[in-house]
Amino acid sequence: MIEPTVTMPPKRVRRPPARRSVRPPREAVRFPVLAVVFVCAACGLVYELELVALASYLIGDSVTQASVVLSVMVFAMGVGSLLAKRLRCRAAVGFGLVEAGLALIGGCSAMVLYAAFAWLGESRYVLVAFSLAIGVLIGAEIPLLMALIQRAGRERAGRTGRQAPPGDRDDAAGTVADLFAADYVGALVGGLAFPFLLLPWLGQLTGALVTGAVNAVAGGGLVLWVFRHDLTPRSRALLVTVNLCVLTVLATATVLVDDFEQAARRAVYGERVRVAVHTDLQEIVVTGGREEPPDLFLDGRLRVVGRDEYRYHEALVHPAMNGPHARVLIVGGGDGMAAREALRYAGVRTVTVVELDPGVVRLARTDPALATLNEQAFRDPRVQVVYADAFNWLRGAADRLQERYDVVISDLPDPGITPSTKLYSEEFYGLVARVLTADGRFAVHAGSAADRPRTYWTVDATLRAAGFATRPFSADGRTPGFAAGPDRADRAGRTGRGPRDWGFLLAVRGDRPPVLGLDPGAPRLRSLGAGTLEAAARRAERTRGAAPPPSTLVHPRYGA
Repeated sequence: MIEPTVTMPPKRVRRPPARRSVRPPREAVRFPVLAVVFVCAACGLVYELELVALASYLIGDSVTQASVVLSVMVFAMGVGSLLAKRLRCRAAVGFGLVEAGLALIGGCSAMVLYAAFAWLGESRYVLVAFSLAIGVLIGAEIPLLMALIQRAGRERAGRTGRQAPPGDRDDAAGTVADLFAADYVGALVGGLAFPFLLLPWLGQLTGALVTGAVNAVAGGGLVLWVFRHDLTPRSRALLVTVNLCVLTVLATATVLVDDFEQAARRAVYGERVRVAVHTDLQEIVVTGGREEPPDLFLDGRLRVVGRDEYRYHEALVHPAMNGPHARVLIVGGGDGMAAREALRYAGVRTVTVVELDPGVVRLARTDPALATLNEQAFRDPRVQVVYADAFNWLRGAADRLQERYDVVISDLPDPGITPSTKLYSEEFYGLVARVLTADGRFAVHAGSAADRPRTYWTVDATLRAAGFATRPFSADGRTPGFAAGPDRADRAGRTGRGPRDWGFLLAVRGDRPPVLGLDPGAPRLRSLGAGTLEAAARRAERTRGAAPPPSTLVHPRYGA
């Protein structure tokens, strides 16, 4: 019997589907892209603010430096957007290189700018160069990211074999809106982080370096992970190498930043640096040894020269003490020298010092050389120190005070387009008039009468506009390099082109100018006498020109 043959169908073996290299869809790309845009925007604004802050400190005139940095950077961002068109065909590697370059240039910008100032003596051109370079790189970011997102959307439509629906094609506008929203929010965070976190915790140099490292990690991580399928093996190796080199440079600079800062400080101030501290507001440096009087620098500007500061402070204080002087108000003067001169009068009951930076007063109290120079003025029980912005403090002082002041002394840096400009405004002088007795006297340091006559006479015109009658005078014998205002102390000191005199104005309320003289009970002075003051008044009058308009809060008229 023949058995039938049963043919079994061949056993089907299930094979795993072949793995294809697919790029992530646009939905999966959008969130990490927006996160990186947020981080990079924050870093970009930190670079911008860092340049403005450091340029204002090194060069002076904060309004001009901010205008230069912002205008040049915005212009360069437009240039960077145009140049990004050439990289759209290789957007992934282009974005990776742009972020690496931005991290390196932005992170090192503060250190290079400070080095140029310390060793080359000029940092304006370096400032413009960094503003251009950073602006170009920031401007190229958004166009390249937009090209990557759009490419992800086109490739998704190609894989499905369908034409992208109209809503998907029209989503480019929404993508742009998302990118710019992340960019603006990141800029907000960076703008707030710089003054409240980076600057007080890390300082200008380290803060920029750390920001550069964050920038490099964010930009490189996005390309090497999310857009890794858009990279060739050679491009991937290039980006990894470049980012490792950038991070190595930034890390090395961070380790060496303290040594660099000390070397740069010696280049600026010389080998005599004895104390250097950073407060929340400024850098304070004291130079000089135990056998020589100290010099005091605030934010790089020479404010006190130990060997001849008495010429300045005697001329500022003693003509104002010619009359009732029981209550004295000193605006500024955190070094204690003006208080020292006022305390030499037995009739003084109280001296109120309104100082913005507690660190200056703290150093004047505790540093042996400064405390000796100011004769321990802050230990005198008659001295009261108020830590406040003088403008804001005076706005409410007239209502708080039980007695007005007989003497007000303005011991401030030279007027200029700086944060202290408002303390040389007509509005500020109006506030002073409210706390001054009817026959009280107001002494103002107004800059150099010989070298900056227009600035000096602008202060005079502003006092007159506020209802004061004035008497101009100046003090000569100024040490070359004593720069109480916008001058860079080291530049003036090395060339000997510092201002030749100090200009002062003695003012009283009303139309009758005050008598320029000394109180009968004045102590013995080293630089002033009746004949000295007469000559000082004639010397200042010789610089008078056409009367300039007064300076106000909304229209400051002081040039650098």
